[in-house]
Amino acid sequence: MKKYNVGIVGYGWVATAHIPAINATTLGQVTAVYSSRKQDGKALSLKHGGTIRAFDNFEEMLADPDIHVLSICSYPYDHAKQVVAAARAGKHLIIEKPLCLTLNDLREMQKAIRQAKIKTCVCFECRYSSQFQTTKAVIDQGLLGQLHYGEVDYYHGIGPWYGQFRWNTRKDAGGSSLLTAGCHALDALLLCMGTEVSEVTSYDTKTRSKIFAPYEYMTTSVTLLKFKNGSIGKCAAVVDCLQPYYFHTHLVGSEGSLLDNKFHSTKLKSNKNAWSALAMKMLDSGDVSDHPYQSQFEAFFNALNKGKEMPLTSFADAAVTHEVMFAADKSASSGRTVSLKMG
Repeated sequence: MKKYNVGIVGYGWVATAHIPAINATTLGQVTAVYSSRKQDGKALSLKHGGTIRAFDNFEEMLADPDIHVLSICSYPYDHAKQVVAAARAGKHLIIEKPLCLTLNDLREMQKAIRQAKIKTCVCFECRYSSQFQTTKAVIDQGLLGQLHYGEVDYYHGIGPWYGQFRWNTRKDAGGSSLLTAGCHALDALLLCMGTEVSEVTSYDTKTRSKIFAPYEYMTTSVTLLKFKNGSIGKCAAVVDCLQPYYFHTHLVGSEGSLLDNKFHSTKLKSNKNAWSALAMKMLDSGDVSDHPYQSQFEAFFNALNKGKEMPLTSFADAAVTHEVMFAADKSASSGRTVSLKMG
């Protein structure tokens, strides 16, 4: 069975989650690592299994014909130039979120990927989680009827105790509370409510806690969305909270509602004064080791093997979420509602 050789770009925290997940798939294997820090191929091979070649020159990695896919695990501000270069070199791509930090960079990436006709996977892996696979199934089965309101919120204090804090505090690296982490919640909201957003209004603020003082941008935002079909939604992105991790989900429809791992549906004739429980694994940690990368990467390699775009988290799917995020951040900074032309 042919396997796709994968090169990891950026050997940091998230790469340590990508490597075992890729190696656990049926069709993928990590055979190369590029890092700005000197790495030893033998040590990497011993640690992760297989034979891994270490690169400290990105252009050399791009020129290697034996590498079929690049997994972009670098800092967000490096993503755009690396993705464009990789696309031009004909490499298929796995890209960590956020894709980039500006709309202009997103357009450049879109153009390069479209011209190269490569296949892509973006790490909005929450779409492949047990929680949102089950939630989407409840919606698709019609148990909630037609959704008219939804809120998905991200609460995760990213402080000095968290790996990415050292660079995440910078405006040119983290970007915003939505871009740095809240994007998972907004993406999940669009998965549930649809992608045809007509306008967004967003507000932001930040805590007075000295713990989060190093942040150069507002660390709490709330975004209100209006969809073309008349439904509305809300997404809070809070990375300066002092509480356990919480991925809040509440969906309201014409036949029922869903709240996290509970739901009520008139179609089931159940007690309207009590919730029914859904048996699913919740998104209750921000640790990359708990993210459902393996199932997502399995879907990517299977689609790649068939010459098809992967379902749910291709670049085109993720680009929609990023356009909404950029509009939300523009709204927060300008104090005005921002209209979008989606779909």
